[in-house]
Amino acid sequence: MSRPLYTLAEGQPVSDPAVSTMLPVFGGGGITTLGDTTLIETLAHFNRERIPERVVHAKAVGAWGEFEVTNKDMPSLTAAKFLNTLGKKTKVLFRLSTTAGEKGSADTVRDVRGFSVKFFTEEGNYDIVGNSIPIFFVRDPIRFPSLNRSHKRHPATNRPDWTMFWDFHVNQPESVHALMHLFGSRGLPSSIRKVNGFGVHTFKMIAEDGRVSYCKFHWRPEEGVDCFSSNSQAEHLAGANPDFHHEDLWKSIERGHFPAWKLYIQVMEPEVAKTYGRALLDITKIWPHSDFPLMEVGQMILNQNPKNWFAEIEQAAFSPGNFVPGITMSLDPMLQARMFAYPDAQRYRLGVNYTQLPSNRSIAPVYAPYERDGVTSSANYGGHPNYVRSSLSPGVTSTHLTTQVVHTERIESAALLGLNEITVDDEDFEQPRELWTRVFDNQEKLKWAANVAETLVDLPAPLRAAVHAMFSKVHPIIGEILAGQGSRQPHL
Repeated sequence: MSRPLYTLAEGQPVSDPAVSTMLPVFGGGGITTLGDTTLIETLAHFNRERIPERVVHAKAVGAWGEFEVTNKDMPSLTAAKFLNTLGKKTKVLFRLSTTAGEKGSADTVRDVRGFSVKFFTEEGNYDIVGNSIPIFFVRDPIRFPSLNRSHKRHPATNRPDWTMFWDFHVNQPESVHALMHLFGSRGLPSSIRKVNGFGVHTFKMIAEDGRVSYCKFHWRPEEGVDCFSSNSQAEHLAGANPDFHHEDLWKSIERGHFPAWKLYIQVMEPEVAKTYGRALLDITKIWPHSDFPLMEVGQMILNQNPKNWFAEIEQAAFSPGNFVPGITMSLDPMLQARMFAYPDAQRYRLGVNYTQLPSNRSIAPVYAPYERDGVTSSANYGGHPNYVRSSLSPGVTSTHLTTQVVHTERIESAALLGLNEITVDDEDFEQPRELWTRVFDNQEKLKWAANVAETLVDLPAPLRAAVHAMFSKVHPIIGEILAGQGSRQPHL
């Protein structure tokens, strides 16, 4: 096999890319000049080879795989073609990340994980962009930037700051449900291969006949969920091997032990949704499995590591607004805001034509001459007119019913009433209370309380008392345990 010839970026051959041109000077030595094209191109590119990292979800693992449909009845719920045949396989790209840390931070910190899957379907790309917990901290999108800032570095000290963290949450107590999950065992997964994933939001599936169902998405690992036994174990790995999860996933795939997840959905019919209340669209709440059981959809297997991390994972771009016919959005305000924010982040990071990059490029034909030009455009549609409703363009419009956004406004408008009001009522504490009393066993309760108490030690006394009061609304004994901080703990 012949070896490739070293060249410049535009293909001109290079005699030696490791040696710059030196002009001799009187007295010995030499100088370089702007005429050394190889040197200038090398230095100029080096200064620009980093791109802005994601503001959140910067540190990630990623891999390629495939999704296979295992439920023959999916056509009764959705017209999405990638789900319409038992055994049908679709290429996927998977990315799982911590939330608060920078790109070089440790994998094994206590944090919510972002869980993203891109399906390369015959009708375009479809993304499920969710988290490792089934709910979120806030339900009003205008609070989303502040939430993330409170979990990051303090502007004065440039260090993570628990005072800032808890000050945000006691003033947004709708976050208490997510905090119950975050400080439990599942806030410290031992392996990416053993993490749950959730779409979090409420979506709608549309059947070929136009019938609409509400749904939520759930990923469950085939290897089961597993977490570190203690904070100290995770902290040790954060120092000893900050890329522990990355290494674990990579080596697992490399040796042929392919991680797998089952995809499930919960389904709610519109007639039920009419009386379900704000929990229909409130992402600080779940739909109980006892009322809406999980229905298996298919299986995802990760079977290929990236060949070039930057090109395939760092430049991967996901959006909860990437739908295909048969699946669409609800009026959940957090979902609506994310549908703008995620693509906008990628336009900033990767440029307006990020969809043309290999990791984001649709396998379905793309014809959008009204979106052209811009930096690094590689699909510019020749001489086709670049305006809509052109009689000179060869394009045709879709007549498929499910390409239209289908809303059931009366149902969703009722659920939206008061959703983003600042006032928090007892309904916001009901599901966290269920989690504490019915899901957590005594060992988990003690572990959870110890995890929280550890972060409260250096807080100002009034803020510490406010944290105790917030969790006391979940259950009085939680406030008592936290207030004890080392004294005899009340009976659980």
